[in-house]
Amino acid sequence: MILSFNPTKNLNMIKVKQLFFDIETVPNIGLFWEAGYKKNIPYENIIQERKIICICYKWKGEKQVHHLVWDKNQNDKKMLQDFMKIINLADEVIGHNSDKFDEPWVRTRCLYHDIPVFPNYTTLDTLKKARAKFKFNSNTLNYIAGFLGLGSKSQTSFGLWKKILLENDQKSLDYMIKYCKQDVILLEKIYDKLSPYITNKVHHGMSNGGEKCDCPECGSKKTKLSCTRISAAGLKRVQLQCNDCGKYHTVSETTYKNKDK
Repeated sequence: MILSFNPTKNLNMIKVKQLFFDIETVPNIGLFWEAGYKKNIPYENIIQERKIICICYKWKGEKQVHHLVWDKNQNDKKMLQDFMKIINLADEVIGHNSDKFDEPWVRTRCLYHDIPVFPNYTTLDTLKKARAKFKFNSNTLNYIAGFLGLGSKSQTSFGLWKKILLENDQKSLDYMIKYCKQDVILLEKIYDKLSPYITNKVHHGMSNGGEKCDCPECGSKKTKLSCTRISAAGLKRVQLQCNDCGKYHTVSETTYKNKDK
């Protein structure tokens, strides 16, 4: 299936299309006789399946945060159909806990609605990067943003979800979209801050028609030799640093020697 939908006029100007996104969901509605900890509620007690309320996203290089929302009947099918046209254009999809939460949610709801989904996307999960490369007191989006001085999430309560789900309250829905958009803004800020310290999923230099020695972060050709490392197998690897953004990356000695040929 060929998708021709173009969500932004500026997207074609960017060689590597990075998509930042976040979703908000509602819980199942069910019947149960007793509440408390360690209680078993069989899935047969579900009388309405959980759904996605809204999806907020932005493209790298754009200022605007876009949003998609379920319809007036709280049906998320059309929203998901539209989002798949967007995510399928991305070279890299970035989220916080998105590999474990957001993407599986989107896939499951698409499966429910018989909406085609690519089998794989190139994803970068900032939560995984935070756990693997750093030692924050907490790896939540809100904590990392605060720790780095980037801002904080909007305040919400469980009552907001109740008003949206049970009362179909438009004011609460509008606030939920605003809340989700703020998460996307924080997500991009965190990614930008972490990016020089983590490995890339997409080589921006080569994606823009450059070489392996070009900076994988910004695509700059202005790189310099940082150091040379030798593996246990005796293979030489050259570490380069970008003069423009400061990003480090490693290439083989042969690639480095041939970079100006």
